[in-house]
Amino acid sequence: MTKTGIAAPSAAPAGGPGSGGLLAALAAAGIPADASPRRLAEYSYDASNYRVPPLAVVFPRSVDDVVAVLAVCRDTGTPLVSRGGGTSMAGNAIGPGVVLDFSRHLNRIHGIDEATGTVAVDPGVVLAVLSREVEQATGNRFTFAPDPSSKNRATVGGALGNDACGNHSVRYGRTSDHVTEIDVVTADGARLTATATGLHATDPADSFSERRAAALAAGLQELAHANLADFRVELGRIQRQVSGYHLANLLPEHGFNVARALVGSEGTCAVIVGARMKLVPKPASALLVCLGYADVVEAARDIETILEFSPAAVEGIDEAIVDTMRFRRGAGSVTGLPAGKAWLYVDLDGDDPASVQAAADRLLARLAENGRLIEGRPVPDDVERGSLWRVREDGAGLSSRLSTGGESWPGWEDSAVAPEKLADYLADFRNLLDQYGLQGVMYGHFGAGCMHIRITYDLRTAAGRDVFRTFSADAARLVVQHGGSLSGEHGDGRARSALLPLMYSPRLLTAFTAYRRLWDPAGILNPGSLTDPDPIDEHLALDGVPAREWRTSFDLRPLHAGGGSSVETDDPAPGAAVDPFVHAVQSCIGVGRCRTDAGGVMCPSYRATRDEKDSTRGRARVLQDMVRGARTVQEGWKSEEVREALDLCLSCKACSSDCPTGVDMATYKSEFFDHYYRGRLRPLSHFSLGWLPRWLKLTGRVAPLVNAVLATPLDKLAAKLGGLTTERSLPRFAGAGEWRTELAAAGVEMPRRTDGLTSPNPTDGVLLFVDTFTRGFRPAVAGAAARVLTGAGERTECSADACCGLTWISTGQLDTAKKLLANAAQVLDDGTERPIVVVEPSCAAALRKDLPELIPTEQARRVAARVQSFAAHVGELSAGGWTPSPAVPLPEQVVLQTHCHEYSVFGAGTQKSALAAVGVPSVVDATGCCGVAGNFGFEKEHFDVSMQVAEQALAPAMWDTSADTVILTDGFSCVMQVKQLDAARPGTHLAQLLDPGPVTDRTSTDRERETA
Repeated sequence: MTKTGIAAPSAAPAGGPGSGGLLAALAAAGIPADASPRRLAEYSYDASNYRVPPLAVVFPRSVDDVVAVLAVCRDTGTPLVSRGGGTSMAGNAIGPGVVLDFSRHLNRIHGIDEATGTVAVDPGVVLAVLSREVEQATGNRFTFAPDPSSKNRATVGGALGNDACGNHSVRYGRTSDHVTEIDVVTADGARLTATATGLHATDPADSFSERRAAALAAGLQELAHANLADFRVELGRIQRQVSGYHLANLLPEHGFNVARALVGSEGTCAVIVGARMKLVPKPASALLVCLGYADVVEAARDIETILEFSPAAVEGIDEAIVDTMRFRRGAGSVTGLPAGKAWLYVDLDGDDPASVQAAADRLLARLAENGRLIEGRPVPDDVERGSLWRVREDGAGLSSRLSTGGESWPGWEDSAVAPEKLADYLADFRNLLDQYGLQGVMYGHFGAGCMHIRITYDLRTAAGRDVFRTFSADAARLVVQHGGSLSGEHGDGRARSALLPLMYSPRLLTAFTAYRRLWDPAGILNPGSLTDPDPIDEHLALDGVPAREWRTSFDLRPLHAGGGSSVETDDPAPGAAVDPFVHAVQSCIGVGRCRTDAGGVMCPSYRATRDEKDSTRGRARVLQDMVRGARTVQEGWKSEEVREALDLCLSCKACSSDCPTGVDMATYKSEFFDHYYRGRLRPLSHFSLGWLPRWLKLTGRVAPLVNAVLATPLDKLAAKLGGLTTERSLPRFAGAGEWRTELAAAGVEMPRRTDGLTSPNPTDGVLLFVDTFTRGFRPAVAGAAARVLTGAGERTECSADACCGLTWISTGQLDTAKKLLANAAQVLDDGTERPIVVVEPSCAAALRKDLPELIPTEQARRVAARVQSFAAHVGELSAGGWTPSPAVPLPEQVVLQTHCHEYSVFGAGTQKSALAAVGVPSVVDATGCCGVAGNFGFEKEHFDVSMQVAEQALAPAMWDTSADTVILTDGFSCVMQVKQLDAARPGTHLAQLLDPGPVTDRTSTDRERETA
């Protein structure tokens, strides 16, 4: 038996004897369970510092499935852990035994009752989805209030488990303030409903559950009666006292509210299978007021004044998060911040804009009188407001990999005090950090006194883990001295449960243990948390990663804002000494932004399948087990589990910009495939599509013949021979000289030297790089781009004697890619700083990002710094005063399909900004991957997913606009997907849209080829 009284099989390693009997029992009960090494790797982690491999993962489809799984776990002595979005930062969503993932199937909203102001939900419903559906159903009159920063992937079950709060908790409190009833299944199989006044069987005809409810209710009443003084004195002292069990709700003065007492129990008492939650009225008008201060302590000293104005939210961030956001996503990613080094976001609301604005004016005047405010301003613009909130909401991820090259970790990220004590607490806490030589990145719910502080622990070394352990104990003592709570929102979990004796008396801890045993006498639910906890430094994910060199083609050393890698500095940041590939894949900390269903582009394959294995996080976790040599993934570069995890990655690169920690799964996939396929037969598509630039040199010479063949049924045979899908039409090929003809007609100087330049030392203008895709498939775009540039007064030269190697990069053929990129660097490094404008955005992205990572030379970096996509250059021209020719008939509306690589490398709003600058009045933004993504959508095994991805954004945008609406597709892959969806609506490049030449010259060649 273990210390928790659980039978030994629960501790058996994955794949060991303990799993065999469990899997057999689950199969006999009719429960599909996944115990594959890849799946176990995905579910060994949440968003905390911890790693605990389970024995199996189950995706229940009904409450009956949950009952059956619990019966098997009870009979076999196997632990069970409930999981929603897996975003727990305290280790609450991982554990040995069986993991129940509710987010995949038990995620329905069963009814929205506006009359009673309630909603009935499954535990797997995502919080943001719930709010969105409630607002739509009630005409924006009501919403669901709890809104943690993880709301677009965290679930109702998880919020109930942790008693989550969120940005607007100043107004709306915790999740426990919004619960009316909770349906649960106990470890012994009873189906119960916890209410505001007691407990009863969910089904009155279920006699076993009725008896269990009566006995449990009696036990809870006896527990409360025996501990009246302790519950009243020690619990419920501050707004954000989340640590421990919420047993004050069992007191007579609180009506014996069993539902609220159950909230925050972190899955240790029962399994939540449904809930009825309260709704709140949605304010008619709201305004963000942004305040700048010298530091977070000065900001905290103004909290009491701010709270006098009844704000809905008072959130705070420090400069480390802002600097990292700008470093990672560009200066334009943070707009509207007033002067300062720490900022408060104050949300004011009311019945009308005028009254809210008046309140904002009064607030700013009062704060000016206090003398601490450096600058404050209202933010009425929705776009600016959204940009600012994104900085706050991405705080956990952004602060994990800082612009300085350092890294920070949770563990003490969730302390809370009374708001009036926050400033003094933060001042003392900073002194404690200094004593340990640590740095803390501070953000959080200032108005509720709850701080999220990520700290620069070194969790990879024994000495660093000792610091983590002793610092955490001292931090616990400090927050208790200030009358606070170890946890204000995230729960205690593995991170803080062992520290609870520093906060609570032995009598209260004994009551906690008794409470848990009343619910779960066998102790099989989420062991290791709250009572009889594991030590806080046990099961740390970074402990036990072997020192090994992973030789890579990509230079993956972490960069910092100074422009170099952290390993090159005199004072390397924590983590800099780690192998670069290990450090790169460990950049995923599990925040789960890749599991959202809206906003941004990441992760298109997860949005299609809703399977953790197809999320960026799931893939990263499997890679993390690979580099640690875990039993779940042991074969290193030859791991079949990793290959399977990467199979549906579209290499869209969206994660490199959308992921708050900057995970670049496309790069990791390319690197892995390069090693995996060495000495192995590659898929045919790696030759047919991966070698596409070579084939285009041949097809260009006989394009009419090739196109004639492809116009017959032989095109299906050609597709099969190339390992491609027969469901998608192959593109038509351009003749070898068509692009030259187009450029000559545009009056552009043609290359006469092998490096593609017409002048040894050009000093002005631009270099137009005509890429392989444009030459081979869309030569008219080259002519259009040249006419736009020359029409803007740019001295334009052309280069075409190079290849970015994109197709070899995406298929993991990096030796060839490096040769091509080395040549490209030599060709394009002409001794000038003039922009290199690339027609195809994916090729521009490869030259900007992949070139310096695969060819880490000064020459490569010089060239990469000059590369611009065509849309980015148009934006610069417009900023300089250029406007399109009056002869260009700009459309009233366009559907914009931004290429994923342009989105991730040049900025999410690059094309949209260019369209606004040139005067296109209406843009329907199909934000999302088109689904083709280079070779992915042409491969037969990926075609179905490719079309599912298209249905996320591109297809709806097309169906919702008229047949004559222009579809802007700068990327050739996007052109092919548009053609697949509607062959009568060809995609148009921005250069074609702005081309001052005749319409027939501008589009006829491509239109005829694409519709042939």
